[in-house]
Amino acid sequence: QVQVVESGGGLVQAGGSLRLSCAASGRTASSYVMGWFRQAPGKEREFVAAIRWSGVNTYADSVKGRFTISRDNVKNTVYLQMNSLKPDDTAVYYCAAAVARAMSTMDVGYDYWGQGTQVTVSS
Repeated sequence: QVQVVESGGGLVQAGGSLRLSCAASGRTASSYVMGWFRQAPGKEREFVAAIRWSGVNTYADSVKGRFTISRDNVKNTVYLQMNSLKPDDTAVYYCAAAVARAMSTMDVGYDYWGQGTQVTVSS
C-alpha cells in the first residue's frame, strides 16, 4: 500500500510564497509520476503540476512562471514551491502518485492520493 502525505499549507498574503511537501511511501515510490492538484470551494479539482522521476515536468497555464515542482528521489518527496500567490490560488492542494509512467494532467491518471492541505491567500 502506498501512502501519500502532504504538508506545508497555510495562510499567506497575496504576493507571498509557500512550499508544499509530499512524502510518498513504498519501495518503488521514486519511480512514480507525482502530481499536484487543487480544489477550490464550489469548483472541480484541477491539475496544477506533475513531475516524472527524471525531473521532466509540466504545469497548468495558470501557475506557469509562479510555481515550481521538484522532487528528491532519495527521500521520495516532491515539493511545490509557490511564489507570487494570488487569492485565486486559495484551495485544498492534493498530492497524488501514479504508478503508470505516463505523466497525466487528469486526476483519473493517478492511483494514490493524500488527504490534502489547505492553502489560503488573502488579498
